[in-house]
Amino acid sequence: MKIYTKSGDKGETSLIYGHRIPKDAVRVETYGTIDEANSMIGLGVAYLRDVPFRTEDLQKQLLVIQRDLFDLGRDLATPVEKVQEKGYYVGAKHVEQVEQFIDGFDAEVPQLTRFILPGGHKAAAALQTARTITRRAERIAVSLSKAEPVNPEVQRYLNRLSDYLFVVARAINHRAGTHEPEVDFTF
Repeated sequence: MKIYTKSGDKGETSLIYGHRIPKDAVRVETYGTIDEANSMIGLGVAYLRDVPFRTEDLQKQLLVIQRDLFDLGRDLATPVEKVQEKGYYVGAKHVEQVEQFIDGFDAEVPQLTRFILPGGHKAAAALQTARTITRRAERIAVSLSKAEPVNPEVQRYLNRLSDYLFVVARAINHRAGTHEPEVDFTF
């Protein structure tokens, strides 16, 4: 099988089961942005390999997250009539699992007293970037949900995921002994 099909050369793409829609459709923008976040998480995982601190738990969780994101994309790329027949892949249990991941890492890192700047260790910086991409995906998913039926867990999952990526980036910097630059911000 060839990687290129030429079927998208005129600005359309196929959803799962062959339904064709424009490549600039909000649905495609939503799952495309989720794919961007997933790729950036993959970069973060790559940066975690061969570091002098413990990362097995991080890598394991991030792989779970990557698979969930793939399934979120699958939910968004499946026509509504097929979803009604087969159901969604991502549900409330996935959101709850991310919340458990957050609670574990939140207990590990020092309490925040000020805003911090993204950065530090390369893996942390990559996951902070994934966080901002996730936030963009969430905003696009909100727009999509106003126009078309969408898995109600998409927005919840993306909202929770951005929190998870923030706290995991902090945990990486903490384990690496990397200082998190604070912002002196007063109201």
